[in-house]
Amino acid sequence: MKKSVVVALALALTFAFTGCGDAGADGSSAANQAEDVKSEGVMTYDEYVAAALDSEVVVETYVQAKQSWWEDKATLYTQDKDGAYFIYDMACSEEDYEKLTPGTKIKVTGHKSEWSGEVEIIDATFEILDGNYIASALDVTDKLGADDLIDYQNQFVSFKGMTVEPANESGAAFLYNYDGSGEDGSDLYFNVSLNGNTYTFTVESYLCDNTTDVYAAVKDLQVGDVIDMEGFLYWYNGVNPHITSVTKAQ
Repeated sequence: MKKSVVVALALALTFAFTGCGDAGADGSSAANQAEDVKSEGVMTYDEYVAAALDSEVVVETYVQAKQSWWEDKATLYTQDKDGAYFIYDMACSEEDYEKLTPGTKIKVTGHKSEWSGEVEIIDATFEILDGNYIASALDVTDKLGADDLIDYQNQFVSFKGMTVEPANESGAAFLYNYDGSGEDGSDLYFNVSLNGNTYTFTVESYLCDNTTDVYAAVKDLQVGDVIDMEGFLYWYNGVNPHITSVTKAQ
């Protein structure tokens, strides 16, 4: 599901992780160990969570992945050591967008909003700061189905040992778009199960298009495959992870 249609995909797509699907981005650099001190007037993650919807928020965070750029607006997955912030349609020139490489520290001023359960920052502006951080994938497999899974919303996470289930009544392993109405290059939707419960995961085509490893991996899935995954814990009327890596479990 998307909130807007972006026409120029060649301009909109920039991938944060090598190959947008290669496993092993564990973020274990020395820069990750640096103390993350907030500037004066900047919210902690707990303060951001407690802030009312539609209120102004000011956060310092680190770019983890870039979903799209279009008409001087950027959409980013960002995170600090305490939590994650999805930034939607932030004012950003094309020149500045190129500077927002993975790990880049930014100060973001905007408004806290919610769309179909997804909490995000909108109407935002930013400035680039000194600092660098790449988050390790947090294993939340045992949180699936639990009420506190939402506490990890938008973080870079992993899921392990999940079984591919049919995506529709005909037994397809994945669909182009949520209803099968798309084609190669559209979002991929697929179902996976754990402990008797089934969940729908997505490869967001703006984040990982049909040239990426993860897109090819999902197209290669068979019902019954057991897989491990990494991605961002996006929300759409419930948990709807945006997957960036899929590997078949050994």
